Amino acid sequence: MTRILTLLTAALLATSAHAQSAATVRLGYFPNLTHAPALVGLERGTFQKALGNVKLDARSFVSGTTLMEAFAAGQLDLAYVGPGPAINAATRGMPLQMVAGASEAGAVLVARRDSPIKTYKDLAGKRVAVPSLGNTQDISLRHLLGEQGLKAQTDGGNVNVTPIPPADVPAAFAANRVDAALVPEPWGAALEAQGHRLIGSEKTVWRGGQYPTTLLIVNTKFAQANPTLVTAFLKAHADAVAFINKKPAAAQTAINNQLARLTGQKLDPRVLQRAFTRTRFTTGLDLNALNEYAALNVEAGYARNVPDLKAFLSPSLLKK
Repeated sequence: MTRILTLLTAALLATSAHAQSAATVRLGYFPNLTHAPALVGLERGTFQKALGNVKLDARSFVSGTTLMEAFAAGQLDLAYVGPGPAINAATRGMPLQMVAGASEAGAVLVARRDSPIKTYKDLAGKRVAVPSLGNTQDISLRHLLGEQGLKAQTDGGNVNVTPIPPADVPAAFAANRVDAALVPEPWGAALEAQGHRLIGSEKTVWRGGQYPTTLLIVNTKFAQANPTLVTAFLKAHADAVAFINKKPAAAQTAINNQLARLTGQKLDPRVLQRAFTRTRFTTGLDLNALNEYAALNVEAGYARNVPDLKAFLSPSLLKK
């Protein structure tokens, strides 16, 4: 708790100073297909073009946990992040607003090809990777385990939930460090291409596939001090989503270029095509889904209660 309070204090001081004269917009995102609007906006230069003379400082993170630590420290103004870390941060008093959706679904459970896992129940006694503890896939996994009468070791069960960055899971499989992984795309499709088995599709992970995976958030004080910049960025975000949906082939090329630069891995186009079929891209914010997700947060033990998320949603900024 002391660390959280220290980060929040630092965030308020740093953001206030930065917001008064924003010569730079600091953006956080992940090297995942579920963050495709960020990857496309960066690759095509549409974010920088929208901001004009204001410099864009884009930083890649491996998980929502590490990204939100940077956000709490006042190092980011805008960020693409999963609903789990965003909701947790909001309930702890972090000054943020959820201003747009970015992607839905796009998370799958894959088992190592030489493991005996064939169903969710077979995860008992196994090691399962998630991007980080407390992130969106971790919370989803704990809910899945509960539906099967299972629990993580930290909750008194026998499933070893292990944090591993998604791009590193193929190496973890090769070294037999984990037996399965709940990962965002395109890393699920990449594992399948290596011969590993799909155990749970995006539709069986939660809510029939109708769930938010990535949101766009903004620091509240930054938004109040720089409404023109935030509006410009949101327009570029909407343009990126539209480009992905209208020109998927060109979007996949742009995404692959960014993934290669960030991870050193250029994917087979067929892998991206498969991953695309499991992921939807939208600017919409589904309050009902977010409220249900907040309830999963409580169920997983990462929050004490479900907050009033309306206080943290600002879809009107996107409409402008």
